[in-house]
Amino acid sequence: MDEVAQKKRAEENQLAAALTKGPAEVLDFLLPLWVGSQLGASAAEVGALTALETLVSFVVRPIAGSLADRFDRGRIAAVGAVLYGLSFVVFAATPGIGVAYLAAVLGGAGGALFWVALRARVGEGLARDDGAFSKLFAAEGGGTWIAFVVALTAISWIDYRGVFWLGAAACVVAAVVLLNAKSAPVREKGAPRLLQLGRRMRPMLALVALTAMAEAGVALLLLMHLQRGHRLELGEIAAVFIPGFIVYSLLPDYLHGFVRKVGRTRVLSLAMVASAIFAAGLSFAPSPVVLAIMWVLSAAAFAAAIPVEQAVVAEAAGLSLGRAMGIYESATLLGATAGAFLAGQLYGSDTGWRVACFGAAALLIFGSFVVRGAVRRVGVAEFPVEHRKTVSQKENPAPRMIEESPQEAESVTDGANKRANPLRNWTVHVAVYVLAQAALAMAGHSWPVEALFGEAHEAGWYWNWSGHWLLNLGRIWTFVLVIDTVWTIGRAVLKKRPY
Repeated sequence: MDEVAQKKRAEENQLAAALTKGPAEVLDFLLPLWVGSQLGASAAEVGALTALETLVSFVVRPIAGSLADRFDRGRIAAVGAVLYGLSFVVFAATPGIGVAYLAAVLGGAGGALFWVALRARVGEGLARDDGAFSKLFAAEGGGTWIAFVVALTAISWIDYRGVFWLGAAACVVAAVVLLNAKSAPVREKGAPRLLQLGRRMRPMLALVALTAMAEAGVALLLLMHLQRGHRLELGEIAAVFIPGFIVYSLLPDYLHGFVRKVGRTRVLSLAMVASAIFAAGLSFAPSPVVLAIMWVLSAAAFAAAIPVEQAVVAEAAGLSLGRAMGIYESATLLGATAGAFLAGQLYGSDTGWRVACFGAAALLIFGSFVVRGAVRRVGVAEFPVEHRKTVSQKENPAPRMIEESPQEAESVTDGANKRANPLRNWTVHVAVYVLAQAALAMAGHSWPVEALFGEAHEAGWYWNWSGHWLLNLGRIWTFVLVIDTVWTIGRAVLKKRPY
């Protein structure tokens, strides 16, 4: 596969991941609230619904790994996206809690097929791009915060069910992207079996489960403390989490350069220590603003650690990328389930709250000490090798470039560079925004003008409902522009890194 095809394939993977990850995270965030308030489900029924989806996903993931080593991974991921979309449809149309269990089954199976196959597909390009999993993680983070902004601003117009329909549409688009992608041959002959892989990667899988347990436990503790300790509403809770999701989308590529410089085990150890500091700090119950800042630092740590873990598993897998990712996803799910369960059980009392926080910190500190041995036992390199063109590749350009005239090739390159210039695209976005808001201001429906120069409004006006539909549209557009500005400037600054 040539360089152009490889780049296109990576972009397809990242787009599909962003389209699916965001709605899935929004569903996990909204589902307990919606099932309890709209369907009248008890706490036990909410727990059973979540447990059913988790159980189905855990059972299907090893099967998905075997399928991904036998058949085209893009097609399998597309099937998973379709099942994901169907689960959103069932949630959107369900009249009661009984039918919601079907949606949980579809979501569990779809998520297993999609993520196992997609991560295996990304692992195919690891030899050409050692930062492939960092880019995938960034795409997932970008999809998450965009989905949260859209969902939390649109929920007052279209209710929970409308948000679920939007999630279904995003999953359908992800399936179309993967179905249109060019398939790659899957070589199963000579590949290690599931049990062989499990034995070989046992130390690394234990570390993966430990990281997932701490991440899920800390995230749940933060969510419950914001909701119950500080009495924050839905939009306010999301405002604490969204900066961390933006960090997920901005930092992974930059942090991968740091991995190249200092090594995988050092980065994993530092990330776990940083997360442990956040978990311990959470026990002192600081203000929401302090918690948001601490969550950003913790998100940066996870943005460094998780892509490294995925790359290590993929390198150790050999030809069994599908099975390896199935085992990896199972270990992640097992750890996350255990972490969320323990955090929920310990949160109830004052002493339990502190035990949960310091327990998560202790787990992470322990992991930072054993990470070097775990990575070495798997047998992968300490430093990822950056792919460089060989002498023959430099001397012999791709056939397509030989057939084209120099003028044609130069014009195509210039056009691609212009389209890919983020600062130019941001400038166009700002210009369109200013012109549109000027026209809306003349009509009396400009949200930023009203927010800055109008009368004082209650908090709900800024976050949930601003009155006229043009004002609501302007609010969403303003939020998107602010995030686009942070994204563009952040990437421009990080591109100047020395490594």
